Amino acid sequence: MAQKREIAGTTVFDGEQAAKGYQLNKMCYSFNDPENRKKFLADQGAYFDKYKLTAEQRAALATGSVLKMIEAGGNAYYLAKLAGILGLGVQDIGAQQTGMSVEAFKQKLLDAGRQ
Repeated sequence: MAQKREIAGTTVFDGEQAAKGYQLNKMCYSFNDPENRKKFLADQGAYFDKYKLTAEQRAALATGSVLKMIEAGGNAYYLAKLAGILGLGVQDIGAQQTGMSVEAFKQKLLDAGRQ
């Protein structure tokens, strides 16, 4: 039996997480079709029902926290589609990951680029 890999402060996407997030990731994959993106924006609750999302996944989506979505089994590659629909850019996600405001995160990137 393989030992579960742990990295402090990180949700490791392993087989268990893949199974946990299957429906969430399947929903995000559906956003490759522009019509599905429209349907999602028109009635998110119905879209969540269609994919049988769990209460944890629904709560994570309600907060807009990509980190919570990852904890709920979301895979970063699939969540990228959803983040775009929600209006979240890479800097928004980076700010969430570091616990900084978006403006502070942008400044951190600018400062690092000047060094």
